Amino acid sequence: MYSFIICAAILIASYFIYGKFVERISGVDETRQTPAYRMEDGVDYVPMSRIKNFLIHFLNIAGLGPIFGAIQGALFGPAAFLWITFGTIFIGSIHDFFSGYMSLRDNGLTMPDIVSKYLGSNIEKILAVLMVVTGILVSATFAKGAADLISNLTSIPVIICITAIFIYFLIATVFPVDKIIGNIYPIFGALLLIMAIIMMGGVIMNPAYSIPEFTTQGLYLTDKNIFPYLFVTIACGAVSGFHASQSPIVSRCLENEKDARPVFFGSMVLEGLIALCWAAIAMAFFHGQPQLAAIYGATPAVGVEQMAKILLGPIGLILTIIGVVICPITSGDTALRSARITIDDQLHINNEKLITRLKIAVPLFLASFGLTFIDFSLIWRYFSWSQLIVATIVLYAATVYLIRNKKHYFITFIPAIVCTLIAFGYILQSPEGLRLTPMIANVISVIATAIIAAIFLKKYK
Repeated sequence: MYSFIICAAILIASYFIYGKFVERISGVDETRQTPAYRMEDGVDYVPMSRIKNFLIHFLNIAGLGPIFGAIQGALFGPAAFLWITFGTIFIGSIHDFFSGYMSLRDNGLTMPDIVSKYLGSNIEKILAVLMVVTGILVSATFAKGAADLISNLTSIPVIICITAIFIYFLIATVFPVDKIIGNIYPIFGALLLIMAIIMMGGVIMNPAYSIPEFTTQGLYLTDKNIFPYLFVTIACGAVSGFHASQSPIVSRCLENEKDARPVFFGSMVLEGLIALCWAAIAMAFFHGQPQLAAIYGATPAVGVEQMAKILLGPIGLILTIIGVVICPITSGDTALRSARITIDDQLHINNEKLITRLKIAVPLFLASFGLTFIDFSLIWRYFSWSQLIVATIVLYAATVYLIRNKKHYFITFIPAIVCTLIAFGYILQSPEGLRLTPMIANVISVIATAIIAAIFLKKYK
């Protein structure tokens, strides 16, 4: 329990200490007019309040990520607490802040355009493809997880549930941002937080459950290597390139540059806290490796339902519907919305007409819908690795941004190196990759990362 409390306290303190430091380095100017006013169009550029933007962005980046990823990551024991805490502070929050802030400073541009400005057009094309693919994977993952649980609760066939979810996706994606997203999503964002708090309270108040401490015995609960599997399994609760696709949606709605820290840095800290809670809940509830091993790599929706019902009774069922059905659905549609916006920007399409937005959105929906019939664990692993690559590219772009503006670039460069190392480590030894032995894979990863870092500094510093 003490390990959890200490990590939670460090996360909260980071917003006020490290977040303020990052804000000062970035050069936030509260007198500068934001794109929401300068380019207001009534569709994507719409001024909204700080609290609305905060709750919308929090819900957009969260969804199932800090729930499913943290539950699977609980297999590694309290080591997950450390990755969630320090990954959130020094990688995830930095990535989210600069992906949003750079977009805010460049008229709400999507990340491929931002990356083109700082890393070149070749990287831009790669990132654009990755972000569209990630958006499709996210919506498929979240829709499948929600549909499985709805079917389990109601006996409605999964295919009907998935179809209904995608119909909603299509409607929400093409409507102006302030009509559905701006009015309803802040409520769901608040409910997602309330769910985690109540579930955490159910664990703490029940003497039958105890959260393990960070000890040698509790550190390692599986035969899977902590590096790199833990760092990829818990993605959205520590660092996720998917968030960079969501940042431009909100950067086009900020009323003031001072809103960047609470909206972007603050949302990531809050997501880290949500992930910390769910990792702790899973560790306490399932009592270790054998039970958690059954969830790892599978759809954890049923596990969430089981925890909610036993810990909270009928209230838990309601919270399950909100947290694992409604909230992921609302994140899935913004994933496809960001994919549509990325394509719009890359092809320079004027999206003010509904029919134009539909022409881009429908093919994306069909691709995502088709992926829901593939094994969930496979989709999750590809999603986790692809978003890590996106985050790495964004962090390198942010480093160039800071170098050009003569700022302290180490706050983005070091996280970029860490993400590069994790990405190499995973693809070299994972079942989806080259399947090398951990020792060989790690040695190659270190060498490859060092070479990339040296080339990057030589070119841009």
